[in-house]
Amino acid sequence: MDINTTIKRTKILATIGPATNTPEIIEQIIRAGVNGARLNFSHEAYDWADNHIAWIREASAKVGRHVAIVQDLQGPKIRLGQLKDDMKYEIHDGDEIGLTEGIEHDGGNNLPSQFDFSPDVHEGEAIYLFDGEIKLIVERVEGKTVWTRAKNAGWVISRKSINLPDTNFDQGRILTDKDLEDLKFGADKDIDYLAVSFIHKASDLDYIREKCREFGIDRPLITKLETKLGASPENLEDIVKNSDGVMVARGDLATEAGAEVVPVVERKIIELCQKHCKFSIVATQMMASMVDNPQPTRAEVSDVATAAVLGADCVMLSDETAMGQYPVETVEAMKNVLLYTQNHLPVHPLYVREGSDQMRDAVAESAVMMAQQAKAHAIVVETTTGRMARNIVIHRPEIPVLAVSQSQRVANQMALLYNTLGFTGDGDDYGWTTVQKIREAGFFGDTTEHLKLVVVRRVPSDNGEAKIANTIQLRPLE
Repeated sequence: MDINTTIKRTKILATIGPATNTPEIIEQIIRAGVNGARLNFSHEAYDWADNHIAWIREASAKVGRHVAIVQDLQGPKIRLGQLKDDMKYEIHDGDEIGLTEGIEHDGGNNLPSQFDFSPDVHEGEAIYLFDGEIKLIVERVEGKTVWTRAKNAGWVISRKSINLPDTNFDQGRILTDKDLEDLKFGADKDIDYLAVSFIHKASDLDYIREKCREFGIDRPLITKLETKLGASPENLEDIVKNSDGVMVARGDLATEAGAEVVPVVERKIIELCQKHCKFSIVATQMMASMVDNPQPTRAEVSDVATAAVLGADCVMLSDETAMGQYPVETVEAMKNVLLYTQNHLPVHPLYVREGSDQMRDAVAESAVMMAQQAKAHAIVVETTTGRMARNIVIHRPEIPVLAVSQSQRVANQMALLYNTLGFTGDGDDYGWTTVQKIREAGFFGDTTEHLKLVVVRRVPSDNGEAKIANTIQLRPLE
């Protein structure tokens, strides 16, 4: 077995839902290639979440692979409320349309909303209904009612989306009452990452971290980039710098900023994540046709391959594994595309690292160069927080990075990093002893050749406390 060609460099994050709501299916998708599981709290009931977390951990232990669990908060996801008799409401070009939180719809032109955005909108701003199908322009605000004028014809039904691309929400409204309850629920759960929605500026993340501290939560934050303001040049880089990971949420981003913007922003986010040593996730409709079909389209295959060539850390499946008819087949198809791409096309990082942490980045770059020149089989890195592993993989090495931590949580988090596998170990030389154990367990296959490994170790100081400094060793493993 050649681990350089059989281990996915770009990872797969799969959304759990009704289609994967059994321990058997969860185990099957992990065996098929899933590295992380997304629990979407727009729909995830608490009893479901408890079951899913337990099933993921059980399957992960059974398969022998760390799997990251992501709690994805809904955020101020704005939708229409219940229309009268669940009607199909016709809108004509030039119609006056009101939007009011919580009202009972009487069949007229004042439609119910599930969120009160009247304090945030201003005259002249655009509002889109039903995934961008209908464009409205704000004319005035009367109390809690936002009165608009329709710019085209169409129709809406209950609970369809409302997008406000021009509106900058007050920071205190980034987390809804539902989000706060979901945060409380997840505070003591076995969750590795927190994903947050509709971030407009970097300071929004400071506010969310403050709320997390109130609940005793200390988890890396994944920013879902899906707003026009968030993707703007004046905000984007600061948001990436203040995040731990960034997800390109292409569906809402297309509605808010325009579909033509998405490919450019996707590349820019991957580039900025590489620049600032963050991890990147490309999401939304990667293999959407497989919700109903057992094979992907050529365009979807190209989409996944492009993300891999650009050096994205992770690609995400949404409806495909949450509600689709072929969740296991979808994961297998995505894995096959990623493996074929990495084995036949070189990855050219979009950004050459400057190194914000000069000493840590110097160690990382030296380890990658040594591994490439010595034709090592893997880079082994001891890590307490995952930072050194992130610094190494940002250089997009072609050989796998084996990140060994004494923390189960950190080992889980490594599952979403580019070309990285997480392991747990203990003892003084825990990176090396762990590699010896996995060699004996058959991780490197049945080859009898000596394995060459570059090992990045923590260096203890004279008083026994760990330094930030590391040592790099080239070791043969017989």
